[in-house]
Amino acid sequence: MMNRTIAAIATAVSPSGVGIIRVSGDDAFTVIKRIFKKKSGHFVFENKEIESHVVTHGFIYDDSELIDEVLVLTMKGPHTYTGEDTVEIDCHGGVLVMKKILETVIKYGASPAEPGEFSKRAFLNGKMDLSQAESVIDLINSSNEFARENSLKHLSGVVKDKLSKIRAEILHEIAFIESALDDPEHYSLDTYPQELRKKVELFIKDTNSLLKNADNGRILKEGIKTVIVGKPNVGKSSFLNALIGEDRAIVTDVAGTTRDVLTETITFDGITLNIVDTAGIRDTDDFVEKIGVEKSKEYMKDADLILFLVDATSTFGKEDQEILNLLENKKSIVLLNKIDLGQSLSLEQVMEKVDHKVISISAKEQIGLDDFINEVKQLFFHGEVTFNDEVYITGVRQKQCLISCYQSLTQVLNSIDQGMPEDFFSIDLMNAYTELGNITGESVGEDLVNEIFSKFCMGK
Repeated sequence: MMNRTIAAIATAVSPSGVGIIRVSGDDAFTVIKRIFKKKSGHFVFENKEIESHVVTHGFIYDDSELIDEVLVLTMKGPHTYTGEDTVEIDCHGGVLVMKKILETVIKYGASPAEPGEFSKRAFLNGKMDLSQAESVIDLINSSNEFARENSLKHLSGVVKDKLSKIRAEILHEIAFIESALDDPEHYSLDTYPQELRKKVELFIKDTNSLLKNADNGRILKEGIKTVIVGKPNVGKSSFLNALIGEDRAIVTDVAGTTRDVLTETITFDGITLNIVDTAGIRDTDDFVEKIGVEKSKEYMKDADLILFLVDATSTFGKEDQEILNLLENKKSIVLLNKIDLGQSLSLEQVMEKVDHKVISISAKEQIGLDDFINEVKQLFFHGEVTFNDEVYITGVRQKQCLISCYQSLTQVLNSIDQGMPEDFFSIDLMNAYTELGNITGESVGEDLVNEIFSKFCMGK
């Protein structure tokens, strides 16, 4: 596959000012020589050496047919994104124009690129490790400032450098154990278990420094899965409309209006909330509404945050208590809504019944929304989201590798405490070494590599 010269549209396939067609591989320059001409019809690179990292003006032709006026950027490997000879054609951003140029490039020697194949080649050619490659798609999909900055940190190699250091130190210990077992006359293991314990404890500390932020990293990258719940007509839809600043949810005085879920994404101060407005939870004989109630309960199970709305103009009744019972062991905020209409239920009365933070709000008058936002920050990020030097692991795959590494290192400590032979230390150290290598891509198989890059967009 690596001997193919590949091509794809690298920009969105939609009308725009400029479109880019990317070509990479051994024949990239050969292809551009065949189709890139001056307006007079003479080939631009016919009788001269192609220079690297130079932009040249000209026209794309299919034989004698003029396709478009373009700028061509030629870059010689290995000093390119993929490590290969690369050509980028900057054309007018019409969909038909971009597709026509891509068809011409393929006609004259290139092959269509698979999703993520440019980044896959960068990985296979040693231009980036797997954690950096995964950060490329994270950067493209970033929905807030934190996700963008964290992806750039990963892309710069921060995670790679940190893990490479730990792996090198683990490998040193493995090599020492193997050498001592093979040549006990020259290597003594008498005090080694105690020395190894101190080093493994440091390895665990370094691993935990990445692992402890993994959940927050996922939340900051993907957003907080937030579910709004409450009995019917408590103001859930009004609260959602207040947060997003427009009337997206239907608001009426009729209980049971919301029968299906409505999802919205909002971002504030670097935090993204993926909000689900659910059907009011109550006992009902209405078949359709009953389905909506069951859906509400299902969404609550998977939520990172539950917003429980209580009606300040009513009493804390049986339906409220049933919902409260569903909040056990879940991060939740109780919102006492409709305080602008006169309260039958006070903040203090609600606080006596619940173990969660209670905030008085008026969705209609947008009272208390700042207090709500501050409480979300406090609940997830101890009051403040900071873009500091902390490295956040954001991928589920990377987190699982760190967990497996931690477990292997912990097993080394257990083996030391139990007085096990040194070759037991070596086995678990090697497992930890391999798991960290799975993050950077040094220990992964071809199938996993293909799966990861298949999730990339076509031109990346």
